Amino acid sequence: MNPGEDPGLPWFLPGVAIALVVSIAASGVVGRALGVRRPVAVALILSLGAILAATLTPQWEALAFGARGPASCDFSRIWLAPIGKLLSGDDSGGNILMFIPLGVTISLVPGSRRKAAIVVAAIALPFAIETIQLLLPALDRACESADVVDNLTGLVIGLGGGSVAGWLAAAVYRRAR
Repeated sequence: MNPGEDPGLPWFLPGVAIALVVSIAASGVVGRALGVRRPVAVALILSLGAILAATLTPQWEALAFGARGPASCDFSRIWLAPIGKLLSGDDSGGNILMFIPLGVTISLVPGSRRKAAIVVAAIALPFAIETIQLLLPALDRACESADVVDNLTGLVIGLGGGSVAGWLAAAVYRRAR
């Protein structure tokens, strides 16, 4: 790391590594419970773990200097991010991209009450993350309604894209038979 370079989230990569180990270890049980193959279960658990590592680990400033996040929530944006903002490389695009893999893997779970429960939990996840960020200022994170909107946008894109891809794959398979 160069002097002056922002180290950002020092616990992100270790968090993803832990999520990978947990996803491999738990994939058999989760796969059987959801009626999916182990690779889908790994992807589902890993995508959740990566989201948690990216959003609920402390920022570098919190660890190095004891910086604390604001004890309030920014509600200045409660609508979709403008395209220009997404293309500028700010947090909005990352917040959307972060939830797409979760949506795709959820779409691969066969329809059932368990899948419905997972979808409800995935919708609740951004709200829970922002609430935790608000309640734990020691993480040096900012609670923002825009993050919830962006996360839900990514989830919907993932669910929709995964569902369309699954439908197309099934149609190709039927046609080939």
